[in-house]
Amino acid sequence: MTEPRQAKLPGNCWPQMIEIRNLTRRPVNKLSLERLAKKVLKRENRTLENLSIVLTGRKRIRLLNKNFRKKDSPTDVLAFGSGLNEIVLCPAVIGENSKKSGLSFDEELQRALVHGILHALGHEHGAEMFLKQESYLK
Repeated sequence: MTEPRQAKLPGNCWPQMIEIRNLTRRPVNKLSLERLAKKVLKRENRTLENLSIVLTGRKRIRLLNKNFRKKDSPTDVLAFGSGLNEIVLCPAVIGENSKKSGLSFDEELQRALVHGILHALGHEHGAEMFLKQESYLK
């Protein structure tokens, strides 16, 4: 039996794929994250970009942060671009950040996701990036 095939878009391009894997016990609204990711990619004119979003625990994100950024501590978000387009989020750290910022967990999660997507697409910290980030969260 053959696998069903996805319809190709004009020009032999495959439709955008956004994969979300939650490796934690904290429930998240995957549909909301997918919609936000698509909104950012569309407004960045990157509608054919694929994206992987992984939610993981403190130990794993700390190890990734140490290996890739030489920082031996957990962080809220890591972004890997250059064709990989993977965002790694840590709900435990995001929860801590939400208490400090006064935002809800979901709002802080969305902020971290947008921040990560912009980094994966090549944006660096600065006024322009932060203005874009805030505009996408409205």
